[in-house]
Amino acid sequence: MLLRSVLLPITATTRRDLVERLAQLILGLALYGIALGFMVRGGIGVAPWDVLALGVAGRSSLGYGTVTVLVSIVVLLLWIPLRQRVGLGTVLNALLVGPSADLTLLVLPAPSNVWIGAPMFVFGLVLLAFATGLYIAADFGPGPRDGLMTGLVRVTGWRVWIVRTLIEGSVLLVGFLLGGPVGVGTVLFAFGVGPLIGWFLPRITRLREERSRQLVAARAQ
Repeated sequence: MLLRSVLLPITATTRRDLVERLAQLILGLALYGIALGFMVRGGIGVAPWDVLALGVAGRSSLGYGTVTVLVSIVVLLLWIPLRQRVGLGTVLNALLVGPSADLTLLVLPAPSNVWIGAPMFVFGLVLLAFATGLYIAADFGPGPRDGLMTGLVRVTGWRVWIVRTLIEGSVLLVGFLLGGPVGVGTVLFAFGVGPLIGWFLPRITRLREERSRQLVAARAQ
């Protein structure tokens, strides 16, 4: 009973549907980490949570990816008083994105100038939005940060934009004070990620739903 109250159930129309959605989830999280690596290498600023992660990494002996994982775990601990339910996607998000980003930073060289770095950041931003659409459409539960936001919205009754602004504004301020990189890329992320996800997510969701219907129809024949 306790596990049922904490864990989101895993549902699927067919076994193949489950396998394909799992593959989509893992691919989306891997691409998300790769996107973060490109944005960090771009050198023109990063998203608020990454300002925090890089600020902590710069003040410690820990790598960026390791700090990203640790921050995700701390955020998940904040779910407990909010009584948020954890999905498989939530756990894999916390564990896979950081190592994927670290691996990308290991093999991706730093750009020689901003004319190379800026397109790298933009590519990373677009890839991140696509990756977000993939793992959300797989429907295995929200990421740690998204779950924190929705939990606070439910508990406080405040509007989503207010809660999101307060969370990311606080994270950005702490990260900046720790020495995390804030720049043009931070502004681009703030204004660009929402519309990009808004473009990718419904299209990926429709494709996923159509694929599920095809699998059900094929099984019924």
